[in-house]
Amino acid sequence: MIFYYYLLGIILGLSLAGPPGAVNSIIANESLKSKMHGTSVGAGAMSADFTFFLIVYFLRSYINLGILKFIYIIGGLFMLYLGMAVLKSKMPSKSRKGNYFIGLSMGLTNPFQILWWLTAGFFLLKELSILSVAGLFSGIIIWIFTFPYAINRFGYKYEKYIKYISAFIII
Repeated sequence: MIFYYYLLGIILGLSLAGPPGAVNSIIANESLKSKMHGTSVGAGAMSADFTFFLIVYFLRSYINLGILKFIYIIGGLFMLYLGMAVLKSKMPSKSRKGNYFIGLSMGLTNPFQILWWLTAGFFLLKELSILSVAGLFSGIIIWIFTFPYAINRFGYKYEKYIKYISAFIII
């Protein structure tokens, strides 16, 4: 039964990290530079997930809808900015540290991540074992290392298309 909860957590982690969206678009775009650039963005987004985990865990009954609406608006504006930056091929930062903060800020303002934690995250904490939480973050770690590797290894032939598709998804 212990392995079941951990495996279920990995699947939930991949369901959070894997879908096409703004964060994976930036990871793909940054992975064209190097695997580490993409992984750094993913690590920032995973830090945002850990922040949401803590918020949901400790404040489940006190989360205000007005705060969420404000975060959605800020997140939407940030996504538009990043989409345009991808089209121009100028990211806000070229350093790994800056890439981490791009992933962190995107994760903290990403409506998908917020909604995931308010739905599946609540379920995870209420119904499943703490091993599921460990599995969840294991699944995210698997994604943030394998996805940038695959893009860096095989995506260079499709760099132009990756940039256009990434910008479209973000906007």
